[in-house]
Amino acid sequence: MSQSKPILSPWRLLEMNLGFLGLQFSFGMQQGNMTPIYAYLGAHEAELPILLLAGPLTGLLVQPVIGALSDRTLTRFGRRAPYFVIGAIMCTLGLFLMPYSSSLVMAASLLWVLDAGNNTTMEPYRAYVSDRLAPRQQNAGFLIQAAFTGLAQSMAFLTPSFLTNILHVNIDAVDAHGIPQTAHIAFTVGAILSIATILWSILRVPELPLSQTEIDSIKAKPVTVAATFVEIFEAIRDMPQAMRRLAVMSLFQWYAMAAYWGYVIYSIGRSVYGVRDPNSHGFHLAVQTNGEMAAFYNAISFVSAIAMIPISRRFGPGRVHAACLALAGLGMILIPGVSHKEMLFLPAIGIGLGWGSIMGNPYSILSASIPPERTGVYMGIFNMMIVIPMLLLSVTLPFMYGPLLGGDPRNVLRMSGVLLGLAALSAVWVSRKESAA
Repeated sequence: MSQSKPILSPWRLLEMNLGFLGLQFSFGMQQGNMTPIYAYLGAHEAELPILLLAGPLTGLLVQPVIGALSDRTLTRFGRRAPYFVIGAIMCTLGLFLMPYSSSLVMAASLLWVLDAGNNTTMEPYRAYVSDRLAPRQQNAGFLIQAAFTGLAQSMAFLTPSFLTNILHVNIDAVDAHGIPQTAHIAFTVGAILSIATILWSILRVPELPLSQTEIDSIKAKPVTVAATFVEIFEAIRDMPQAMRRLAVMSLFQWYAMAAYWGYVIYSIGRSVYGVRDPNSHGFHLAVQTNGEMAAFYNAISFVSAIAMIPISRRFGPGRVHAACLALAGLGMILIPGVSHKEMLFLPAIGIGLGWGSIMGNPYSILSASIPPERTGVYMGIFNMMIVIPMLLLSVTLPFMYGPLLGGDPRNVLRMSGVLLGLAALSAVWVSRKESAA
């Protein structure tokens, strides 16, 4: 980007990341509702990782390609912005149609559309932050993204409770396919937010103009499928050491998070409400309780991500991330033993601290280690380190669920807590290497 990047005011930093509000509201809707939607449509517990394959697979296929393409794109609207808009349109369509699913096949197909849209937007958006901000503001930019992640997902998870407790929508009112009316309303809200916030960000804080040298460099690179895959291969070959170290941490971290999201509702159903049937009143309460707890821990992540800006600057993002992961792992180990709804919010504090750090600190380490001209492709490759553990979960957990975990979702959460502990140890190793570099 241009040699001198302007220092943005706090308000402009918020505006440029507002699109993350819509993007992460969409992710929050998926985390809080896809498991129950599949359950309402007749899915079995052990099948969930396979049905949730859309996220990791589209992330693996879409994000590196889109990241590489966005590095080479030249349009009058910018090189990242076109991908924001295309992805936002796909998200909007997927969110609007999802609650009208009449079968598992339809719901799974729409999830592929929704995740493809999310992934089309995600890495160009992170690259845009790196492009747009001076080095001394990049850590703040990524942690503000993490804060918006917490705020947006808190809103997404809390919407059903708001509808039932404030607007008095009947929690047991369902359509012909068992999908609650609250889901219909919440997904429609998400569809509107997805497109509106993205447009606000790119119109209010447009990309910086490229220098003529940068334009000439981009024009010299072929924009073809073959060239894109060659670029991805070469970037993997030349991957910075810091990025390789982060891969080990990501393996434990994201396997744990994906397992937690897939099974926490079932765990709460067992431990708090004593139910297994997804069509029961108790299961509806478990879905709502998880939404309230997730809204709480996302609110914690929103506040903590802002608070981490000076703390990470002083102690280093690696050390701070290790501490937050350890607290999140402890929270996941404790949740299955909780039998009263109110007590769930205590371990949720640790999960909120971990989630706030996950969405900010690793990207701060990454952005400091990669060449600026390859930001898009490396952000996409870094996402492969997120989705590969999720794919690994999809192919391993169905076989472990009965024999090793006793067919009990509470044991999945305990396993996730242990894995986050291993991720914390890996983050300590990253922080030591970071200090020695």
